[in-house]
Amino acid sequence: MRSELEKLIELQRTDTNLRRLKNIIETADEKRAEIEQEFDQHAFSIREVQDRRDKNTAERTTLENQIAENRSYLERAERNLKHAQNQKEYETAMRETDALQKQIAAFEGEIVEKLTAFEEIEKELESRAEEINTMDSKRAEGIASFDNGLETARAEFQSEEKKRAEVFATLPPHLASVYNRLVQRSRDGIAVAEVINGSCSACFMSLRPQMQLEVKRMNSVVTCENCSRILFIATAPAASEAEAAAS
Repeated sequence: MRSELEKLIELQRTDTNLRRLKNIIETADEKRAEIEQEFDQHAFSIREVQDRRDKNTAERTTLENQIAENRSYLERAERNLKHAQNQKEYETAMRETDALQKQIAAFEGEIVEKLTAFEEIEKELESRAEEINTMDSKRAEGIASFDNGLETARAEFQSEEKKRAEVFATLPPHLASVYNRLVQRSRDGIAVAEVINGSCSACFMSLRPQMQLEVKRMNSVVTCENCSRILFIATAPAASEAEAAAS
């Protein structure tokens, strides 16, 4: 009976691993999209700063063009002022000259503000230079690492399926039937549960001392009085199947 119980334990561990690998494979598209979205968010934040820099540059160019245009108007107004024929022409030229000078000063003030903002943007971009320079390579590395991990999971899944079939084929029919029935009715796929600290690791029900002794002897199949799972006590430290299934 000990060898048969050991096969059941091995089968459970294999099935638990298969469930883990299956989850990795089935959620691969979603996980890959999450990785890509994370990189896209980094790229978007960088583009947003770069767009602010480009907008600032464009606005300064517009202001400089407006200043140049107003300076040409100012030169004309100053000529009109110099060659005014009467009081009315003189006052008109003076008003125009004054308005243009104020407008140019306002534009120059805006340029100073834009330059200050531009310097702050450049500092931010400089502080993120490494992130910007390595963004594409890190994205490629991240996706490649994920894809490699996925291929490894697929290969391991095929290997574990083969291993499961080999172990299952050696089980006595009645044990195979009991195992399948327990797996099918269990949401976590646990049919064989380890006893940890005197309790079933699947349902956390405490076992009577006599039952713990029977489980440890491995002379017969002992099931949990609460959840009916087949119980075992590991001979060496091992992660519980319930914990592995939940991860």
